[in-house]
Order: sequence, then C-alpha cells, then structure tokens
Amino acid sequence: MKGIIGKKLGMTQVFDQDTGVLTPVTVIEAGPCPVVAVRTEEADGYNAVQLAFDEVSERKLTKPELGHLAKHKVGPRRRLVELRGPSELAPGETVTVEAFEPGEKIKITGVSIGKGFQGTIKRHNFSRGPVSHGSHNVRKPGSIGASATPSRVFKGIKMAGRMGGKRVTQLGLTVVDRDVEQNLLLVKGAVPGHKNGYVVVREDGR
Repeated sequence: MKGIIGKKLGMTQVFDQDTGVLTPVTVIEAGPCPVVAVRTEEADGYNAVQLAFDEVSERKLTKPELGHLAKHKVGPRRRLVELRGPSELAPGETVTVEAFEPGEKIKITGVSIGKGFQGTIKRHNFSRGPVSHGSHNVRKPGSIGASATPSRVFKGIKMAGRMGGKRVTQLGLTVVDRDVEQNLLLVKGAVPGHKNGYVVVREDGR
C-alpha cells in the first residue's frame, strides 16, 4: 500500500496550457514522512507501515512517544499513522510526494467539517412539510414510528443530531500535479476536512 500523510491547505484552480480548461484543485502539503516502523505478518500478525509527519518540539510529546520515535532514529513528530497492506519500505526511509504521479488515482481520508446539531432536512436531506395556511409541519421530521406496536422507536431512525466531524474517505480522486521542492500535492476536486486538517493520501486500489 502506497501512501503519505499531509495537511490540507485549501483550494485553488489551475489552467491547462494547451486546452485552457480550468480545474479546481485542493492543495495538500504532503510529507516528507519518515518510516518509523514496518509491521509484518510473521512478527505482528498483519502487514503495515508506520509513517510520521509534522515536526514539533519535544515538550509536546510524552516520553513513551519520544522513546518510540528515537528508537527508530526519527525526531519528534505530531502525527503517527499506520497504513495497512504489504510495503517495500524499510525503517529509516522517507516518503515524499515523488511517490505519486500526475494522473494517478488516489483516495483521501480525513475528518469532515463539524456542523453542530442539525435537523433532518440538512442532516438527512428530508423534504419539508406543507407551508399552506395553518400548517405547523414546515421543517419537522414527521412520524418516527407506530404507537401501540411496537410502542418504541427502532434504532437507526434518521433524526436530528450532530452532523459532520466524522472520519470520511473520498474515493476516485486524481493527482493533477505535484511540487517536489515545496512538498505540495494538487488533487482534483474537494477532499474531506477543514483547512490545516490532517489527511491521509493512499493509492486507490479498488
């Protein structure tokens, strides 16, 4: 599994010099990510590679975290992510945006923007009730179940509640361009998360 950790910087647009087509892109500051550890089926029961990202001062990490990174000769990093799957990487190597080519299909995982407590129309795309004279059902959810039988509300009924703030994976994205010097990855379209939010970029092996 090929992947890298990054930070979403925001969105912009690029023009194709030949056709003049405008493409909206998300700018991701990806890597460099040193390889901290490699998990194998024989030793750990599964295959994975552990990457580190975002340098910080030592005071912001616990002693166990500092010891784990120092054991593999990696400086203090804010994020540690394991990418499941077989990999040819070895501890001490560094993953950069050079691992991805323009035109390559990828998938990106991040935490979606939290929107707080929302009603059923915004949260679940319900239709609103009639707005004729005397109606009191303009944005209400309506019935949530029968009364006598079963005399309760089934689990999983779509109702009002907290919206967003969940782990989301966007599939079918495409790498438009990369900037090796500035560690930037330009991805076509929008990706989950807010500005400066952490994301994990992986190859789309569907």
